[in-house]
Amino acid sequence: MAKSGKGRRFIVSSIIFIAFLCTIASINELRFDHLLRFSRCALQLEDTLPTNASSEEIRVLLGILTLPDNYHRRHFLRLIYATQPVVAGAKVDVKFVFCNLTKEDQKVLIALEIMQYNDIIILNCKENMNNGKSYTYFSSLPDMLNEDPGSSGSLGSSGGTYPPYHYVMKGDDDAYFRLGQLVESLRVLPREDLYYGYTIPCNQMNPYGHYMSGMGYLISWDIVEWLRVSDIPKMHLEGPEDKVFGDWMEKGKKGKNRHNAKWSMYNYPEPPTQCTHELWPDTVAVHLLKTQEKWIRTLKYFNATQDLKPSKLYHMD
Repeated sequence: MAKSGKGRRFIVSSIIFIAFLCTIASINELRFDHLLRFSRCALQLEDTLPTNASSEEIRVLLGILTLPDNYHRRHFLRLIYATQPVVAGAKVDVKFVFCNLTKEDQKVLIALEIMQYNDIIILNCKENMNNGKSYTYFSSLPDMLNEDPGSSGSLGSSGGTYPPYHYVMKGDDDAYFRLGQLVESLRVLPREDLYYGYTIPCNQMNPYGHYMSGMGYLISWDIVEWLRVSDIPKMHLEGPEDKVFGDWMEKGKKGKNRHNAKWSMYNYPEPPTQCTHELWPDTVAVHLLKTQEKWIRTLKYFNATQDLKPSKLYHMD
């Protein structure tokens, strides 16, 4: 009988121990399941959270106003801008801007340029300098950049973000823009109601009450959109384009945030005038590079070929 009682106690103890193990296993399984579900939720949340990588990226469009037949100048400027170092935290698109093509050779050669480089904007206007070309450039951009879903887009800049560019600049094709320095000068400036450039007259430093030189002036995207819908520019298109643009800003009470980039922007030092300055490191733009010699001197000063890698294929001594 004693042995039988011990056997029963052993069986009962074993059953209780097994039940205990099952309970522990169930609890752990439940905890693991909750942990697994939590991990899945965390992963899904991580996938849906927006990243800040592009939220602080400065997007700039530099439109260089030129003429359709200036093929050599465009190819030269492509070398100048394509070899400049990439600017961290910024996207700078350089585009060449002109009005409607008028000759058959233009339609063939420029079509090839677009196919190869995709860096040309053709405006719906008759080619001009001081009769509304700058207005057409700025006012056309909102519609040009309002891409249809699934479209590759003509400018290929923003990928659906708004605004497509924080800043839009108009530049001359005889000006050398140092894109890194331009971006750094913009980092501390407002992204709304901004009017940036070289204040004219040359002896003036206060940008209010004056206008920015046509060598290169920049505005924030909200002003671009205002130009598209406002009647003020439409009533005053003729005249020196940079002065006319300044008139629009004054009459429309736009550009309350103004930045005079003098003397980081200036005319080439020779011949000397009130608008010229010696080449110096803190340069955003040099204007009036009318000859190959002036371009070469400028590029040498800024060491534009510093990133050339040594190779047995060439000797540059």
